[in-house]
Amino acid sequence: MSDLALSLVLGIALAAATGFRVFLPMLIASGAAYTGHLHLDDSFAWLGSPSALIMLSVAALVEVLAYYIPVIDNLLDVVSAPAAFVAGTILSAAVMTDMPPMVKWTAAVIAGGGVAGLTRGSLGVLRAHSTVLTGGLGNFVISTAELGGAALISFLAFAAPIAAIALVALLLYVAMRLLRRLLRGAKPSNGRT
Repeated sequence: MSDLALSLVLGIALAAATGFRVFLPMLIASGAAYTGHLHLDDSFAWLGSPSALIMLSVAALVEVLAYYIPVIDNLLDVVSAPAAFVAGTILSAAVMTDMPPMVKWTAAVIAGGGVAGLTRGSLGVLRAHSTVLTGGLGNFVISTAELGGAALISFLAFAAPIAAIALVALLLYVAMRLLRRLLRGAKPSNGRT
């Protein structure tokens, strides 16, 4: 795979991970850049700095813990939807090196931000249904799955970016099927048996 295609796939995979958790994938990318395992576009060198690493560590920890607090988790879903789009766009652009700016930002916004927004939106709807069906008690499972998904996809993006994107597609497919099943179960019956 060419470096251009690899950076594009890596950017999309990392962006998808921001749909699960906004700051954890950014923290993982920051750590990889800081240790020299990830080459960033020159204008995003700040992401590999010690101060970014510290800031993202604190933000990721607060975000992870906050998702385990009932009611706060649903509020975070509302706030994190646009934040995931922005983080996905930034992270995509950061790893898309050696691209003309117009191509990079178009791909980052459409592919990176789009997949991050789609992932976050799907999970947000799933959490909302979980809250209604379980009184919020089932959200612990969703929070744990989202955390695991963000970490797994972020690390997999570096080791096997194509596999990371395939995993995201599979997870989105499963989420859509669950949502469809939940929505079918929520429709009022029309009296037929």
